[in-house]
Parts: sequence; structure tokens; C-alpha cells
Amino acid sequence: MLSIKPIASNMTEVSTEKAVILFSYRTPVAACMNDGSGFIRTSKRWSVTTSKHINKWLEGAKAREVEQSELDALA
Repeated sequence: MLSIKPIASNMTEVSTEKAVILFSYRTPVAACMNDGSGFIRTSKRWSVTTSKHINKWLEGAKAREVEQSELDALA
């Protein structure tokens, strides 16, 4: 089931069967995997604001860096 939840200005969570995905503006930049493997975040360097979005959403949780294409595929 797909669920879309705005969480802050230009930050949106999208829940899918595979993960809860953080979008900064229109770009998937981090996710919490539903298979129990934890958090992932993009290795691509976007803007300062997008980095702040990711860090705020992760709230200090450790996240494995992955290629942007992996997050694009989740979305």
C-alpha cells in the first residue's frame, strides 16, 4: 500500500511495500528498509538543504550510503 506523508517544508515520506522513503523536494534521498536491513542514504552530494533534510529525518540513526540509483529504483 502506498502512503504519502508531508513531514516538513519540501520533505515527504512515501511508504511502499519495500521501504519508507524520504523525498527532499522531488528526489528520493534516504530510506528505512522494511526487510529489517536498516537505513540507507544517498552517496550523492546534493544541496546543503537536502543534507539537512536527510540528517533531520535520520535523527542520528546510522545509515549505509548507497548509489542514488538504488534510491531511484525504490521510488
